[in-house]
Amino acid sequence: MYHSNGNYEAFANSCKPEGVDKKSAYIVGGGLAGLAAAAFLIRDGKMSGKKIHIFEELSLPGGSMDGILNKKLGFIIRGGREMEAHFETLWDLFRSVPSLETKGVSVLDEFYWLNKKDPSFSHCRVIEKKGKRLKTDGLLTLTPTAIRELIDLALTPEEKLQDVQINQVFTEDFFESNFWLYWATMFAFEKWSSAMEMRRYILRFIHHVGALADMSSLKFTKYNQYESLIMPLVKYLESFGVNFHYDTKVTNVIVDCKKDKKVAKKIEMLVGGKKQTKALTPDDLVFITNGSITESTTYGDNDTPASVKHEVGGSWDLWKNLAKQCAEFGRPEKFCDNIPEANWVISATITLTDDKVVPYIKNICKKDPHSGSIVSSGPVTIKDSNWLYGFSISRQPHFHKQKPNEIIVWTYGLLSDTEGNYIKKKITDCSGAELCAEWLYHIGYPEKGIEEVAHNCSSTVPCHMPYISTYFMPRALGDRPLVVPKGSVNLAFIGNYAETERDTVFTTEYSVRTAMEAVYKLLNVDRGVPEVFGSCFDVRVLLRSIYYLNDKKKLKEIDVPWVLKLLEKQGLKRVKGTYLEELLKEANLI
Repeated sequence: MYHSNGNYEAFANSCKPEGVDKKSAYIVGGGLAGLAAAAFLIRDGKMSGKKIHIFEELSLPGGSMDGILNKKLGFIIRGGREMEAHFETLWDLFRSVPSLETKGVSVLDEFYWLNKKDPSFSHCRVIEKKGKRLKTDGLLTLTPTAIRELIDLALTPEEKLQDVQINQVFTEDFFESNFWLYWATMFAFEKWSSAMEMRRYILRFIHHVGALADMSSLKFTKYNQYESLIMPLVKYLESFGVNFHYDTKVTNVIVDCKKDKKVAKKIEMLVGGKKQTKALTPDDLVFITNGSITESTTYGDNDTPASVKHEVGGSWDLWKNLAKQCAEFGRPEKFCDNIPEANWVISATITLTDDKVVPYIKNICKKDPHSGSIVSSGPVTIKDSNWLYGFSISRQPHFHKQKPNEIIVWTYGLLSDTEGNYIKKKITDCSGAELCAEWLYHIGYPEKGIEEVAHNCSSTVPCHMPYISTYFMPRALGDRPLVVPKGSVNLAFIGNYAETERDTVFTTEYSVRTAMEAVYKLLNVDRGVPEVFGSCFDVRVLLRSIYYLNDKKKLKEIDVPWVLKLLEKQGLKRVKGTYLEELLKEANLI
């Protein structure tokens, strides 16, 4: 497997890999990574779909990419996905998947024209004092000290950031900035999160620093991600005869582990609660989704909190069983054990059933939720919320089966160890109506009417996800297994707990990238995996980031970071009439 750059290989079809006709594939986990692996096996690996098996513990595919209408509870979305133009492998995948809505076009085509017609733009990223926009909203408010700390982190090698927390590399100067408020609430970082992962995010998305406040760089699906992405992908795989095995929990994969060779020999599983095994040969490829952020999810309803009691869960048990066999298979306990209490574990889906709240939404978002346009363009953060509460309203309807009078609002709180401002409880102890009431209070809805709306004009489903923050647990090198462990003949790890260079977890891109790399490596596909977008190597992007990090100040107005000190010494006059002057002008620094 190798990485490619540019569009020369992007439009090329791979040759049929040698020996693929005698191979089969067994994919553990029917989330986006598993589905993507199946698609790449078919499209680029030229494997027959009938020889591909997907084992899924649940009764439907999709994993964490969900969006369902539960007959008892109503509409549920555990989370949302923010996408951007440079998710290279994601778009490589969906260019080949036919749309379910528009005949003759791909999901990518459909997505592209939708976001051209209705681009993302946030008119209000942060509120406080019951629905008032933060006065400094739109500015990053980073001090020179905070900017230097950001640059220092970016320049620190990953080897020196093992098991280091974000609050060990930044001072309060940084945490008091709007940059951190935007950053934490968009990506779900906590102060205790991995500094190593934050560094990756800085380098990976440096080209979006200028859009951090208005979120104009984001792109969204028409409906929830399950209906817009997962359903067409599943239909595509079914058209090739891929075998889906639901209610199938893989409990272990027995691997013959030697220093220079690793061969998966047997799959142990529970099918409908009954033990079964599947013997494997070296020609049986096994792709394992190890770990899950939505494992052991519990739900409440309008009157009942989601239970906080849960078992470890099948995906974590499987990873632990694999890790016992070989140290190269990672350390799952680093992610699923000892999770800090001050974290995000609760989200809620609010279904409003009339328009009482619409004026308050319009006041904040400057959008009519019934217009069909993106409403909030990502999260709106409530700065003075004790829970660090936030909400997001996507295009409506967000579900095909949504009624015209219904509006779907997704809420979440990043701090689970404090009482609310209106509801004097921890977020984990709240019923759906209480979660709705807290949101209504913060958007400025009159207090005398809050209980009426929360109980009679809406229905809210609380969702407790004990592992939702675990992608960002502080980690060391080797805590996540390589996508294809060294010497592996037929075993690969896929998903956000597998290790691939430079890319960032908690993204759809990471799921698809690991799947693509796994398939290409095990089958020796003769087509390059598109490399992670190299914005951090582009001097134009780096100069623009200096401009935006300093809230659009010119070079002469700012405390110039050390990378530009040489320029200062030579004097700006020396660059006049040169290419460097062009670059500085393009970046608005002069």
